Amino acid sequence: MTTDTGLYVCMISVHGLIRGKELELGHDSDTGGQVGYVLDLARATSKIPAFSRVELLTRRIFDANVSPDYQQEFEQLDESNVRIVRLVCGPRRYLRKELLWSHLDEYVDRSIAYFRSQHVLPDLIHTHYADSGYVGLQLSAMLGIPHIHTGHSLGRVKQAYLTDMGISPKRIEARFRISKRIDVEEQLLADVSATITSSKQEIEEQYGLYHVRRRSRMVTIPPGMDLSRFHPPPRGWTPNQWLSTEIDHFLKYPEKPMILALARADRRKNLSGLVMAYASSRELRERANLLIIAGNRDDIDDLESSQAEVIREMLALVDKYDLYGRVSLPKHHSPEDVPDIYRLAFKRRGVFVNASHGEGFGLTLIEAAASGLPIVATYDGGPREIVERLRNGLLVDPSDPSAIASALGEAINSGPKWRWWSRNGINGVERHYTWEAHVTKYSKLLTKVIRSERKTMRKRIELLSGPKLISASKMIVIDIDETTLGDTEGLVGFTDWLGKYRSTVAFAVATGRTADAARKVLQQHGIDLPDVYISAVGSEISYGARLQRDPGWSTHISDRWRRSDIQSTLLKIPGLRLQTQNNQREFKISYMVDVKQFPGVDRCYRALREMGLHARLIYSRDKYLDALPARASKGHAVRYLSYKWGIPLERVLTAGDSGNDEEMLIGTTLGVIVGNHSQELDHLKGKYKVYFAKAPFVRGVLEGIQHHHFDEL
Repeated sequence: MTTDTGLYVCMISVHGLIRGKELELGHDSDTGGQVGYVLDLARATSKIPAFSRVELLTRRIFDANVSPDYQQEFEQLDESNVRIVRLVCGPRRYLRKELLWSHLDEYVDRSIAYFRSQHVLPDLIHTHYADSGYVGLQLSAMLGIPHIHTGHSLGRVKQAYLTDMGISPKRIEARFRISKRIDVEEQLLADVSATITSSKQEIEEQYGLYHVRRRSRMVTIPPGMDLSRFHPPPRGWTPNQWLSTEIDHFLKYPEKPMILALARADRRKNLSGLVMAYASSRELRERANLLIIAGNRDDIDDLESSQAEVIREMLALVDKYDLYGRVSLPKHHSPEDVPDIYRLAFKRRGVFVNASHGEGFGLTLIEAAASGLPIVATYDGGPREIVERLRNGLLVDPSDPSAIASALGEAINSGPKWRWWSRNGINGVERHYTWEAHVTKYSKLLTKVIRSERKTMRKRIELLSGPKLISASKMIVIDIDETTLGDTEGLVGFTDWLGKYRSTVAFAVATGRTADAARKVLQQHGIDLPDVYISAVGSEISYGARLQRDPGWSTHISDRWRRSDIQSTLLKIPGLRLQTQNNQREFKISYMVDVKQFPGVDRCYRALREMGLHARLIYSRDKYLDALPARASKGHAVRYLSYKWGIPLERVLTAGDSGNDEEMLIGTTLGVIVGNHSQELDHLKGKYKVYFAKAPFVRGVLEGIQHHHFDEL
């Protein structure tokens, strides 16, 4: 929904260290160009009058090893309508992105709770990288919010690169959770309203590795550049003393032309390959110095292992080829220093180099070009389009050290060409890569997506016939068979009641059926489709007409679930046989019970314990037995929904008729047991807030609504 004066855009970037000032770019492999880009995009978007509220959701971190800034729940940026929102997700400590996957369902829940607390939903979600994309997929499906995505880098590209390096698939999977990432990226390509790319090459070659490619939903918008920060040095400019000392104390002749590289200490950035290329050319070593800015460090041993490995490898190469006095590897710099680093390289008639093995775009190339530096760049990815568009340097094969050395030598040694490349870069960035140009295209895309999705959403809301859960203050959860169905006249009365209160009451069904089967039978009886389906005896939760599964619930109940072992163990119990295949689910094993032979549920539990297995057994009507994960049941599902959507259990009315409904009927919920109930529920008489209705079927539900004064809550 819109705010009073304009549109509300929510950007999500879960991993890394994100704050509004003094960015720690290069702190680790997760805190790089994406962080700076997302913050700049938020600031630029906020300047467009149509967008009155811009928020960036990220992770809240309590860790003595990082700044306390990341503990703040909210951080207002300079612009009054832009703020960073940090939500708790997983452990309190800082985690690299590969370890966040198992905690992202919690982040979905926290995001929903945050939106509910604000009493407003975003008009659009823009996610960055696959982990945030996963969060956005769930939020978009559950809340009906349009979703666009920027990948920044892609799992299949990384997988191919690591495989070419000789790393085994098992190691790649263990370190990078690559299969999960790729699965999510495939789903994003299939489901989002738009995928933003930075170059045509990204569409053709990088996304070309994926099975799903909806070209009509891919939009190329190159990143923008803040020309107030990145520009050549004015006449008479001198670098600050601290910066030149930090860089020059490594160098014997600091006045020589400077070859500059600025990248994270990441294996893909090929920094060791760059040192090898420099070492391979005697002419280059004599003619120029090499400056590599690769993050910040006090002690190499304190770095993340992959970063430490890259730094140590570069230092070993400096020693092996006796590059002392020629190579500078400063230990410290701040984001505020970066423009001056480019200007220092320009003043010394240097060149910027990006020799990465793979580059989605190459934002540093734009920064260098705006600062007047010619560039030598990998021919892979976005750099190809940048150099073709700006005509300000050379492209090279990053795997060929001699080609890198040759291109650097040509750029350093050519006076007239150096000046021509420098002018082309400065002028070309002004034409093609300003934030003004970027955000103009971006705002048109957002406006188009929001308008288009609103038409779809109107149809979807009509199908749902009810409120979004985000705005509900009460919820009614009822069983289907023998509770909702069985009394046509009573069903008309219940449908009328539901229509009257649907603006505030979320409607859910809890059933042993599958969600699809439940939907069909409800449609056959003319019942408004529920907002939520608790199906397969509480082992699945789905939303709306599209039956969007809640992955957070699946993740939650999967703990210690050994399906095949549980199934084979229970089949050894007399009187049990499997139901048909269409009654079996991922988290539900269903049996028919021959009561004459069956030794009872306690015997089943004992057999499971003897095998070290964990399951919840639901026995109903003396003929059905369902085995579920220990955490799964209708009752647990109701409590999960209460927590997730912020509806207190005291405002949740539950109604059922048999043993598999028991857990959701007791506790602090408002329980209703219909008059035609099974005797297995008789022991609940006198239980707190459990009402035994005299009327059968759905008329008993209406009787319970009146008894609990549910209308008046």
